[in-house]
Amino acid sequence: MVTTHVLVGLVVALPVVVFAPDHAPTALAAGVAGGFVPDLDVVAAHRKTLHHPVSAVLGAATCLPAAVVAPSSPTIGSVTFLAAVACHCFGDIASCGLGARPWNTPPSNRAIYDHVRGRWLPPRRWIRYDGAPEDLLVAFLVAVPLLVALEGGWQLLVVALLAVSVCYTLARKRLEDVARWLTGYLPSWFRSYVPERYLA
Repeated sequence: MVTTHVLVGLVVALPVVVFAPDHAPTALAAGVAGGFVPDLDVVAAHRKTLHHPVSAVLGAATCLPAAVVAPSSPTIGSVTFLAAVACHCFGDIASCGLGARPWNTPPSNRAIYDHVRGRWLPPRRWIRYDGAPEDLLVAFLVAVPLLVALEGGWQLLVVALLAVSVCYTLARKRLEDVARWLTGYLPSWFRSYVPERYLA
């Protein structure tokens, strides 16, 4: 779930919250963005266009020394964002592959695209599909340190993400039907941006 990815992005920012609290808002915002942004490619070659696992890891490793030696909003924001993107990518590898209704269709061997080696990486399927009960469990486990360490609006955000996660998990299998129904009402020019699985 994208909510799980965002929660993981917030966890990536926790070292900054603890050791450099002045930069906590920047790191937390960057963690949220890094957890969310890769899934914006859902309308254009999902898990390929904005999913760059190798580049994200290398980018975060490159930015880390600067963030440690000269902490600032740009350096800390960059390393946190890229680390959250990397975690998002590896989270997708831990989950299922692409495709509609992964709970009752043949499993896909495409988790995310490796742009460096020019091939799709296979899924591990530790999480059967996004929104599966085990996905929700991960979200709650990841949220525990966040609820302890964060305060105010950030803590409320964590609670809101958990609430959305619960609702999504409960409705997950019905959402495929709703999405397919809604695509019938989209303008023809916009349907070209909709994943094929919702047009069948």
